Amino acid sequence: MTLLETDRPTLDLEDIVASAAHALEGAPTLEVIRWAAATFGDRICLTSSMSDAALIHLVSKVKPGIDVLFVDTGYHFAETIGTRDAVEAVYPVNVINVTPSRTVAEQDAALGPRLHGRNPDLCCHLRKVEPLGKALEGYMAWFSGIRRDETSSRRDRKVVEWDRRRGMVKVNPILDWTQEQMDDYMADNGVLVNPLHYDGYPSIGCAPCTSPVAPGEDPRSGRWAGMGKTECGIHL
Repeated sequence: MTLLETDRPTLDLEDIVASAAHALEGAPTLEVIRWAAATFGDRICLTSSMSDAALIHLVSKVKPGIDVLFVDTGYHFAETIGTRDAVEAVYPVNVINVTPSRTVAEQDAALGPRLHGRNPDLCCHLRKVEPLGKALEGYMAWFSGIRRDETSSRRDRKVVEWDRRRGMVKVNPILDWTQEQMDDYMADNGVLVNPLHYDGYPSIGCAPCTSPVAPGEDPRSGRWAGMGKTECGIHL
């Protein structure tokens, strides 16, 4: 029985978030994951861009069988789709392929081709933010793999926070991890990694909006290069 299945149906999730955010700040990653799994049971899922399977590996050790939501935008690299398929085969998780309401061809017919080049915010909203929002409706909480060192907009995030836009709890277990910690964990545990990482893509999104990055450059500089954009909108 989880905390939310007790005789306290009027529990205020925002109160839970405030208390947990304070108590779990700086806590070990697995402790954060155990708290979330015990609190939300089957009403928590995990989202992944299939850049790597570090968070999937961590969460599945505590909660095998967890739903892993992957937003298939129709623009992904073949390597990303391959990583998704490998994750489904290797880890004890339930991969759910989330798709937009329109195919790429249908979007092109309605809004014109290459919307990602003309209006990347709208394209991200239609192909990432909106479909993920609908897929998350059946859950009370979700695990995210964001880290504070990735972008300036993520530096003030909390390990446990209230996702006001979706009316649910967001849990960020690896928020304080550095890239070095990520690399060490993946190497030590044989974690699946998207092969594009080895070809100069430290941050991987949709193929039309992702470029390789030179050694020493900001790892996120290959995302929407030259567009003044750093977030797809999912984590705003």
